[in-house]
Amino acid sequence: MIYEIPLSGAPQRFTMSLPYGTTGTVNDYVLTFSYRDAPEDMAGGGGWVLDIADAYGEPLACGLPLVTGADLLAQFEYLNLGGHLIVESAGIPDATPTFNNLGSGSRVYWVTV
Repeated sequence: MIYEIPLSGAPQRFTMSLPYGTTGTVNDYVLTFSYRDAPEDMAGGGGWVLDIADAYGEPLACGLPLVTGADLLAQFEYLNLGGHLIVESAGIPDATPTFNNLGSGSRVYWVTV
């Protein structure tokens, strides 16, 4: 199953219940989306990052850059979170989310495993 994480083009923090695999159970996670600005002449520039914590606020994965074309949680498979996190952009598939288009032109999806 694929679930869109509802976002607006602003930094935000909220708790979200996400399905754990195909078991029918859900886990609560605290998701924090932040935008880190950087000077234009700096290699790579800034961008959106995600911190994931458990329901009690204990960090699980922090500073994940929101990039397209990869499962953001692949390196955290050992945490057994029960899904994949994918970013997709409309128009240009490989475009990273901008400050203003997160949740509209660029979307974040939870895909159960």
